[in-house]
Amino acid sequence: VQLVESGGGLVQPGGSLRLSCAASGFTFSRYRMSWYRQASGKGRELVATITPAGGSTNYADSVKGRFTISRDNAKNTVSLQMNSLKPEDTAVYYCNAAPFAVSGVDYWGQGTQVTVAS
Repeated sequence: VQLVESGGGLVQPGGSLRLSCAASGFTFSRYRMSWYRQASGKGRELVATITPAGGSTNYADSVKGRFTISRDNAKNTVSLQMNSLKPEDTAVYYCNAAPFAVSGVDYWGQGTQVTVAS
C-alpha cells in the first residue's frame, strides 16, 4: 500500500497550492479519503474528507470556503485545492485512507510540507 503526496512548497499569503495524493495497493474506491495537517509543535488535525464515491465532503472550520477536496477514482488520486492561503496554514499535510463502513486499518502518506510566508 502506498499513498504518495505531492504539490507542497513555499507560497506567499493569499496564494494557492494544489496537493495531490496518488494511491496504490488497495481498493481506492472503497475508502474515505482525507487530508490532515500537523503544524510544528501541534497535534495532527483533520482538514478535509471525502466519501468513497465523492458525494459528500467535510471541512475544518478554519479552511471552509478556501480549500476544496476532490477525488478521481479512475486514477486513484485525491487532491486538495488550497486558495487564499494564510501563514497559519503552514504545516505538513498528510493523505489518509480509511475503510468506509467496514473494519480495517487506515493508511497514511509520508506528508508534504506547505509553508505560507512572505
